[in-house]
Amino acid sequence: MAGSSNKSRGLVSAAMRAVSGAPAAKPPTTAEPTAEYGFSGHLVGFVEALRARGIPVGPSETVDAAQVVTVLDLMDREALREGLACALLRRTTQRATYDGLFDLWFPAALGERVGAEEVEIPLKPNGAVDIIELRKMLAELLVQDPSGEQERQLQALAAQMVEQMGQYQAAGGPSFSAYQTLKDLQPEILVAKLLAGLTAGMDNSDFDTEVARRTARQRIKGFRGTVEAETRRRVAERIGRERVATYGVARQAEDADFLRISQNELDDLRRSSQRLARILASRLAARRRRSRRGEIDLRKTLRKSMSTGGVPIDLVTRKPRPGRPDLVLLCDISGSVAGFSSFTMVLVNALREQFSRVRIFAFVDRSDEVTKLFDSVTPLDQSTRRIFTEADVVGIEGHSDYGSALEGFAENFPDAVTSRTSLLILGDARNNYRDPALGTLADLVAVAKHAYWLNPEAEKMWGTGDSAAKKYAEVIEMHECRSARQLTAVVGRLLPV
Repeated sequence: MAGSSNKSRGLVSAAMRAVSGAPAAKPPTTAEPTAEYGFSGHLVGFVEALRARGIPVGPSETVDAAQVVTVLDLMDREALREGLACALLRRTTQRATYDGLFDLWFPAALGERVGAEEVEIPLKPNGAVDIIELRKMLAELLVQDPSGEQERQLQALAAQMVEQMGQYQAAGGPSFSAYQTLKDLQPEILVAKLLAGLTAGMDNSDFDTEVARRTARQRIKGFRGTVEAETRRRVAERIGRERVATYGVARQAEDADFLRISQNELDDLRRSSQRLARILASRLAARRRRSRRGEIDLRKTLRKSMSTGGVPIDLVTRKPRPGRPDLVLLCDISGSVAGFSSFTMVLVNALREQFSRVRIFAFVDRSDEVTKLFDSVTPLDQSTRRIFTEADVVGIEGHSDYGSALEGFAENFPDAVTSRTSLLILGDARNNYRDPALGTLADLVAVAKHAYWLNPEAEKMWGTGDSAAKKYAEVIEMHECRSARQLTAVVGRLLPV
């Protein structure tokens, strides 16, 4: 018991030193913790990797994780995975990133897996892999009911495939590729074979068939993930887990680049829009509470200080004039910026209570109001589709034309922007070399109380090619917003209270 207690205190104190700002040595890049750093340093390195990939892990969570590992059997890898997840994670959306980093920092093996040779890959007489027989072997494993033995065999098969089919000669020596491992096998073509095996003995109703089809696709996707995890493990041993983590581990959807965001990441953002809206609402409410105190009235303060010999003991503040401003969004929904604009529209629409009125306008080369298409119950993808079918946002050519959109907005909705309005323009400012209508934008900025442009492109790309961003930036304050995290920070800082 004394040894266990000392171990617990040692791990916890090491974790507290690491997260309290004390200088810490850099963890080793190999997959196995060394005696110099010990398990506590290895755990801190894992926590730092989580933070680097956008998972907020604070000092309290780190100390909890250190305490968790003192009561777990470190030889039970899955128990360690779940125990650390309970201590370090706050949301289910963080799990994919966590699992990818856990596999790198706590690998299942070093080098070739022990016992993987029990599963033999079928070979032709000439020594080449027999792809047809390999597909049959994989189908037989995937059609079985999930169990510990089936999972072990699938992992062994994946390890053997990576070792025999995934190796290639890189500049720095031999390496491994998941693409090369699976390119000849093409496991997706096994859906029909798995479907036949999963529906054997059923009544083959439409419902049962659809369930079996989804199950088949899910199992194939799971096996592909097993191969990719095995590949990352082998590559990390060669080039270091920190380097592999930068490109081989799923990032948080909030950190995904809007111009390169995947459909899965966009779906995660849609599900988290209400949470981000609550964060923004709390920030705006806090700023509004502070603003109620009013600014210091220097003249009245100095006058009142005459009673105290010129010492301004009692500060006099100007009486604030509370009032929630109007908010107008003008959003480019063409091409690659559509995901950025659509998410921002939903996010700001969820902040309706923070403003006296919110109006949303969309455009490609024509502007139209789409406020009525956004509500708390309609999914984001449906709202986006309705814009193109129910709103007049696309002209004859259908290419982005910011100048035409700005002029149409000013002409058709002259009452939208007033002295009480905060104007937010969303888009990459790529105008296809057309007239940017800078004069029209300048008039709108002059009328509005606040005016900002949110650009999803990197600032270094502004003004390149057909981008008119630098020209617009001379007229309106422009901010880079490449990810949902950056967007939340910028909007929370800029929106008036």
